[in-house]
Order: sequence, then structure tokens, then C-alpha cells
Amino acid sequence: MLARDIMNKYVIIIQEDSSIEETARILTENNISGAPVVNKEGKIVGMVTEGDLLHQDTNPRAPAFLSILGAFIYIEGIDRYRNDFKKLAATVTSEIMTKELITVNGDAEIEHVAELMVKHGIKRVPVVENDIIIGIISRADIIKTMASKAKTS
Repeated sequence: MLARDIMNKYVIIIQEDSSIEETARILTENNISGAPVVNKEGKIVGMVTEGDLLHQDTNPRAPAFLSILGAFIYIEGIDRYRNDFKKLAATVTSEIMTKELITVNGDAEIEHVAELMVKHGIKRVPVVENDIIIGIISRADIIKTMASKAKTS
């Protein structure tokens, strides 16, 4: 079975220049935990989730470091700290969204889509053609497909 066979064709999208408040309202009103972000040309440029929005109400996670002879040696987390701080100060969606996207085309096998979700710890995968969103697949869509296969077996 292919991505186009199970994808939701009605995709709620967020404009990259939308305010953080507008993005939160769209997610809340549509009872979704994330949505693709598009530019003025309608091309996908990112994904915004509730997790991204939570950064607005939290303090940046301090990086782990060692102090040796008065110098700080960062063990891990300096990039995470910088990213957290950027998201804390964000005013528009493009500043808070995740830019590293995992997408598939309509001809992708659903097993491949499920594999991507597990491997990357993501809950939804946009289906795109020429950087334009034609659908989206959520974990629930994959589970429904598995359940319907089990009924017919």
C-alpha cells in the first residue's frame, strides 16, 4: 500500500509568518499536535508542533559543562541551549518551527513511512510533490491501516 492510499488529503497548514499565538490557536481549534509550515509560494519549509510552542513558556535547558582551571568545557547541550533560547524569543512561526523535515512522496510504501516515524521519533509525515504538500500521514493513519488489514485477514 502506498502513502497516497492512506494519507489525509485535508491538511491544516501554517504560514511561516504567522504569529506564535495564531499558530497555537490553529493547532488548538483543530485539535492537532502539529502542522506543516509553508512559505508564500505554498512550499513546505518546516513543521511546528506543540513541543515547539512549549519553549515559549519554559526556560532554556542549561548545557552540561565542566570547569577546569577556570575554563568551561561544554560536554553537550550548547546547541540545544541556543536553539531553546531562539525559540523562547520567537515571535513568528518560522523562528520556532523545526526546519529539518522528513517527507515522502505519494508513491512511498507505508512500511517505509512507519519506519521513518519510528527511526526519527516523529508523529506525522507530510506527503509532498515538488515541495508542495498533497497530504499528511499520522501515526493514527498507520495504525488504522494495520487494524483494517487484521480484520480482513
